[in-house]
Amino acid sequence: MLSDPLLTTRSEGVRDVPLLVWRADRPLRAVSSAPLGGGIGERRWVVNATVPMSYDRDDPADHLAGLADQLGLDGPGVGLLTGVDVAEVVARTDTGVRAWATVGLGTPVWAAAPAPAAPGQRVGTVNIVLYVPARLGDAALVNAVATATEAKAQAIGELGMPGTGTPTDAVTVLCPADGPIAEYGGPRSVWGAPLARAVHAAVLAGGAGTVVPWSDRLAG
Repeated sequence: MLSDPLLTTRSEGVRDVPLLVWRADRPLRAVSSAPLGGGIGERRWVVNATVPMSYDRDDPADHLAGLADQLGLDGPGVGLLTGVDVAEVVARTDTGVRAWATVGLGTPVWAAAPAPAAPGQRVGTVNIVLYVPARLGDAALVNAVATATEAKAQAIGELGMPGTGTPTDAVTVLCPADGPIAEYGGPRSVWGAPLARAVHAAVLAGGAGTVVPWSDRLAG
């Protein structure tokens, strides 16, 4: 089982920077596109850390591993970064599937844009963490990521924003490591359908207000 996220802080210079920490009471199967702990494997924790919009480190995995060490997190885990205040996390549940989203949509982009974002262009990040209470096979885990991304894009469209996401969005799906295997994760499957609804609701709620980047909050 995955815990609810704990909101805590870390000190960086003169600032206390917020981060969210999820812990599992036993290793969970996971798929993730995160900079730390990406791919498919067993994971024990998830961290979603706020960083300034000016963040330019070229070693995000090492940075996140250092944060995890400071927090005393053992074993393999997943690390995410975002420019928004993770205290603004939105949680939604549907038929046992739990979704958490930190939604930064300051500069949405189309996935199939004709050119990449210009250097220095300010972008947001939508980080989505999901727990499915059934063991998903490898293909179902990958399909669940696609389903979550479709639901995110649907919510962004309903918000009236000209884009499908941001260049730095990440998705993490976790599930039990034992039990009968669910083979499908598409939007009309047993677990993909509630996953899609939970993600859609979380991103829609998170994007409905104006999300102020954490660095702008400090400047204000």
